[in-house]
Amino acid sequence: METRKVIIIGTGPAGLTAAIYTARADLKPLILEGHEPGGQLTLTTEVENFPGFEHGIMGPELMGTMKKQALRFGAEFLSVMCTDVDLSKRPFKVTTSKGETYLAETIIVSTGASAKWPGLPNEKELTGRGVSTCATCDGFFYRDKIVHVVGGGDTAMEDATFITKFAKKVYVIHRKDTLRASKPMQERAFKNPKIEFIWDSVVSEIKSNESGVCGIVVENLKTGEKKYRDTDGLFFAIGHTPNTSFLKGQLELNEQGFINTHHGPETNISGVFACGDVQDSYYRQAITAAGSGCQAAIKAERFLEGH
Repeated sequence: METRKVIIIGTGPAGLTAAIYTARADLKPLILEGHEPGGQLTLTTEVENFPGFEHGIMGPELMGTMKKQALRFGAEFLSVMCTDVDLSKRPFKVTTSKGETYLAETIIVSTGASAKWPGLPNEKELTGRGVSTCATCDGFFYRDKIVHVVGGGDTAMEDATFITKFAKKVYVIHRKDTLRASKPMQERAFKNPKIEFIWDSVVSEIKSNESGVCGIVVENLKTGEKKYRDTDGLFFAIGHTPNTSFLKGQLELNEQGFINTHHGPETNISGVFACGDVQDSYYRQAITAAGSGCQAAIKAERFLEGH
């Protein structure tokens, strides 16, 4: 069985950047694209804050261009998921959803984190048409509009506060009557005159027209009462789940399940590196993911030089 110098698990800005760098270094990386090729940016519309695109670029187009760039330098892509790894010794063993096994001298994990969704019937279909899970990506598009944010943690408070820079009014919908966000984040949201809270409630239905989201139905969990509310945008901020289940406890994770890294992308196992949202629960931006992908690629190259 051939041993690859580098196997990259997952794509998105982190994995694709790592692919570009390792391919240019003639390491002939093998990339397992995963369940969501291109990552969460394939679910967004226009990306206006990625450097180099004066007038913005569509998320799927950006990811497609990055993949083509990696292919140009000799990267190899497989449309499979990684279902199992054995990191107990080098070369490491990687098993795919097709039952194939590959060996690798180094591994770069860039499987990302998936946004949590409440499970409403048309939520995914309306993504990019009024529904979003990324305030810093899409908040700009709601200037002088009415927006609803779902959630009660730090992410929801951060998102609601950020969107007030643009929106006319932001309503925060939370299923309880108290927030789980940190006290400073709560105080900042409570003091913001543009933010209003809707307690003990959930969104039970999303209404749309040919333009996208036009309203929501909000249900009070205590009274059972349902009310229709006009809205231009609906942001879900109920957390992210890092895609680390396939690691089966072989890499050190934090309490939320994100991979612990040090000295940039290094993990607790020598020769295994992590980049992007799978190890970053704070920034979660395309540009920071791409930067960490570059770091992981350079670290992998230097590791191979030394071994």
